[in-house]
Amino acid sequence: MDDDNRVTRRRVADAEARTASRRWWDADADEYQAEHGDFLGDVDFVWCPEGVREANVHLLGALAGRRILEVGCGAAAAARWLATQGARPVAMDLSAGMLRHAAEAAERTGVRVPLVQADALALPFADAAFDTACTAFGAIPFVADSAALMREVFRVLRPGARWVFSVTHPMRWIFLDDPGEGGLRAVHSYFDRRPYVEQDDAGAATYVEQHRTLGDRIRELVGAGFRLVDLVEPEWPQGHEGIWGQWSPLRGRLFPGTAIFVAEKPA
Repeated sequence: MDDDNRVTRRRVADAEARTASRRWWDADADEYQAEHGDFLGDVDFVWCPEGVREANVHLLGALAGRRILEVGCGAAAAARWLATQGARPVAMDLSAGMLRHAAEAAERTGVRVPLVQADALALPFADAAFDTACTAFGAIPFVADSAALMREVFRVLRPGARWVFSVTHPMRWIFLDDPGEGGLRAVHSYFDRRPYVEQDDAGAATYVEQHRTLGDRIRELVGAGFRLVDLVEPEWPQGHEGIWGQWSPLRGRLFPGTAIFVAEKPA
């Protein structure tokens, strides 16, 4: 298979997406932490490459005493920060490699939270077990059936609970993943929901990232039973000159790179 065929847009079933994500993040965990660990911190809750911190925006609401589920936690820096605020977080991820980094960070910092390896489409928790759920770029973009993920999160939340998640802003899918001028020209249809797929010589997916429109996301939330409270589109802050993949000052000052959805389960 030539290089042109290693990257494609095609439908991917849940099983293939799950296998690809687990293998990718297990293999990439060390490199990812080496590249982004300083920005994310060991005990901090950073919502996005724009640098929005929960300590400043309070999207989750009250924290003290709340049982909080971090879905797709990665190295669990956010869950550890939540623990320092008096919350009772549980951090879960599909990737053993990422959870290894979470355990190592717990040793470094002395801030320990329960770590659970699990599939976000089959959360191993009882109904109404949590007061809050959150994720910063975790799980949602990597599952084929994100509507089912919303229903699972709804199930494990108590009435009145808040569900907050950040994802790549859907309009970014119009453009190439280029932080420079090449990333300013629209080349893809916003309405093409086929995922971005990297695959091996045999055509098996090795990395899968899903696209949904803003309307799709809202319908997923409402269909699961949630009420949308807010949609935050962070602006690129002055003085922030860092580049994270396709996020850059050039693009960030022109159009949003992140969408943060704030929803509640009706009381």
